[in-house]
Amino acid sequence: MTASPELTLPWAQRADGHCFGCAPANPVGLGLRFHLDGDGLVTEFCLDRRYESYPGVVHGGIVALVCDEAMGNHVVIGHGRPAVTTSLRMRYVGVVAVGGRYRCRATTEEGRSGTVAGRAEVRDAAGELVVTATAVYRPLPADAAGLPLTTTRHPALPSPVA
Repeated sequence: MTASPELTLPWAQRADGHCFGCAPANPVGLGLRFHLDGDGLVTEFCLDRRYESYPGVVHGGIVALVCDEAMGNHVVIGHGRPAVTTSLRMRYVGVVAVGGRYRCRATTEEGRSGTVAGRAEVRDAAGELVVTATAVYRPLPADAAGLPLTTTRHPALPSPVA
């Protein structure tokens, strides 16, 4: 399924980075890894029973986290700045099963009032749509709230369109 080499996110090598979704240093996190797919950012995942809701079903909040990570990281690499989620809307159209293989693809575009709008889809191994998500992100300056992040837009992505 993988379309391009894995991306190294700007904070991936930070010893103090413990993002539950994507930090390699977080021993209880999901350890999501990302790669580019055209103008989108993709992560593939398979979750075990630690993330279960009903028997055999991954908790919807964990699936929302995967979508938010994909869209939020796309803001960083696509727009060259960190951002916080201001709204997130999920639509579950199928079941994300424990042990199943899934692919989440996210894109973003400049929104109103300096925000960035995100869209994500989760598809199963057969390509069937199981989840859609939309979100709005508010970009932050790199030094805001003590975030010592330096980011630049990934050169393989098209320039953001207002």
